[in-house]
Amino acid sequence: MIPLLISPERLKVLVIGGGKVALRKCMHFAGADITAISETFLPEMDELLRTKISRKITHREVHGMLKDFDVVVAATDDASLNAEIRDEALRHGIYVNSAHGGGNVVIPSVLKREGYVVSVSTEGRLPAFPPFVVNELETFLDEGFDNMFVVLSESRSICAGKGTQPERSDFLKRVANDPDVRRLAKSGNVIDAIEKAKQLGVPS
Repeated sequence: MIPLLISPERLKVLVIGGGKVALRKCMHFAGADITAISETFLPEMDELLRTKISRKITHREVHGMLKDFDVVVAATDDASLNAEIRDEALRHGIYVNSAHGGGNVVIPSVLKREGYVVSVSTEGRLPAFPPFVVNELETFLDEGFDNMFVVLSESRSICAGKGTQPERSDFLKRVANDPDVRRLAKSGNVIDAIEKAKQLGVPS
């Protein structure tokens, strides 16, 4: 599978189900135009949904709705129903994620920071592993990484419009790999780290 980050803007998502799994899927697609269909819904889903269809799920109704959405999520507790929805979506060339696997979209575990995002997936092979990795990354990606983001962002602004694109790229690589810059950023001396970056040959 190919990792991909996409904007939720104008993305139309259909979630079939209203329980904990459906809630988790809706949270992942927060910001998209989400329609959910189920007999019952967890109250936490209300603020995430554009449209809520509160009735028993029928195969025929769901099949008729699929073509109106960009992504379909089969999140019921019925494995056979999820499989049928998944197969119908695949038959129509629609991106689909299924709580019981087999779709062409896998929702990763995600770690979000102010400046960047990290996602982890086993492509559905071992669902317990990505959350484990994300929990480990929570500790590993400490404040020093956030500081380094600031240093690199400022360095990019410093060289904006100067030299050629390859020269700017090389400069940023030097900043990212310089041991003194990294040491200063890790210790919280962001201003000193930026000053050190300037000494690494800003393109003219």
